[in-house]
Amino acid sequence: MNLDFDKMGGLIPAIIQDDKTQKVLMLGFMNPEALAKTQEIGKVTFFSRTKNRLWTKGEVSGNFLEVVSIVEDCDRDTLLIKVHPVGPVCHTGTDTCFNEKNREDILFLKYLQDFIVRRRQEMPEGSYTTTLFNKGVGRIAQKVGEEAVETVIEAMNGDDERLLYEGSDLLYHLIVLLTYKGYRLEDLALELQKRHK
Repeated sequence: MNLDFDKMGGLIPAIIQDDKTQKVLMLGFMNPEALAKTQEIGKVTFFSRTKNRLWTKGEVSGNFLEVVSIVEDCDRDTLLIKVHPVGPVCHTGTDTCFNEKNREDILFLKYLQDFIVRRRQEMPEGSYTTTLFNKGVGRIAQKVGEEAVETVIEAMNGDDERLLYEGSDLLYHLIVLLTYKGYRLEDLALELQKRHK
């Protein structure tokens, strides 16, 4: 990286974003030494303007920001750092310094598919998902059909708890089928976007 630290007198803003939820967690400032330490230890380290020293987020609280990626903006004077936060980010105890909840439950589906993809690559013994992959597309497709029928039955019976349970089974098996065929939920999202126009 060839960053322009001169524009703001030796500091650049660092936007901290949760890699999983995509929520902006906080904003801090870095000098070249803070960036170097961040890269070295894998935990976000800022230059504290009030303490006038390097400060690793979490050094007192234990709520570290574990670095996933660091990218510079087009002007080379701002960083976007994606992290896995360990605990609340704000000193007030909230998830973010903007008093927002750091949750996007829908993004769990992306995490789940990533997990299923790893299962496909590693094929660990004793895993139900491995068993499905070993049985092939026919069995996986059959399970999708079975779970779809069970979801419809629970919808018709009016049992909302069972509807959600069977609907979750349906979605899980659909993700396994997509993974087996080399597709992702994002491919379904793109298809739906096309139809929405």
